[in-house]
Amino acid sequence: MRSASLALAVAILLATTSFVRSAESARCTRVVDGDTIVVSIAGRIEKVRLIGVDTPETVHPQKPVEYFGREASAFTKRMVEGQTVRLEEDGQSANRDRYGRLLRYVFLPDGRLLNAEIIAQGYGFTYVKYPFDRMEEFRRLERGAREKGRGLWR
Repeated sequence: MRSASLALAVAILLATTSFVRSAESARCTRVVDGDTIVVSIAGRIEKVRLIGVDTPETVHPQKPVEYFGREASAFTKRMVEGQTVRLEEDGQSANRDRYGRLLRYVFLPDGRLLNAEIIAQGYGFTYVKYPFDRMEEFRRLERGAREKGRGLWR
């Protein structure tokens, strides 16, 4: 009886913790472009690709600078460079992309989600190639930016 209760308790614990997202504090040391930043996490330097957002290219080796790319990079830089942020994983996304970058939501010191702000202000698109937990929220934000003629949608 005792082993059955213990097994049930372990099963419940495993089921509930699988939905807990890992979060960590980091300092943004550099902005690569509108959707990629460099952070220092406990002395480690990591590139971070923002989950669910795609901004026009500014540093792609095989593409020219795209329309509104410089503005998107400048917006991200104003929002996060030099700031201590909270990085959070997504329940559906991989830990890293094919380039080795961490895939994360980036929360600003005031609690706002940078990924969502970029889309809401019209500096980027919702990136729907891969599933992620906030996809519908980001799609709504993009529709709102389009309807209000913000950023890319002017």
